[in-house]
Amino acid sequence: MNRTVAYEKALRTWARWVNLNVDPAKTKVFFQGVSPDHMNSKDWVDRTANTCVGEIRPLLSGEYLAGPHPAQVILNKVLRSVSKPVHLLDITGLSQLRKDGHPSVFGYRGRHGIDCTHWCLPGVPDTWNELLFAALIKT
Repeated sequence: MNRTVAYEKALRTWARWVNLNVDPAKTKVFFQGVSPDHMNSKDWVDRTANTCVGEIRPLLSGEYLAGPHPAQVILNKVLRSVSKPVHLLDITGLSQLRKDGHPSVFGYRGRHGIDCTHWCLPGVPDTWNELLFAALIKT
């Protein structure tokens, strides 16, 4: 099965569950946004790289030229169908700009591989925390 189709099916199942089971007077629902990968340097117009391996600087333009991550488009569409409040901790755009933020080959005791779901530099995790804190104290 195509993974974006599977992602949308899973999100729609989750959205139905939220709509049927969550009482907003008692429960706040949080959704951590999409963690994009950096598998194709053409997405940030770098002809000298293939992936984020070895990247040491974020994108400074403030714009990710490849546009929104496909999973983010799906998530936004599904969230519009949720009738209960959902606090989206939306760090996808920021994450796209931090092609340098992955441990990738810098960790794992020399094991090679790209790990785009974990972050080792300031920025993205700090922003998740700020968004979560703001949503928790919001009245």
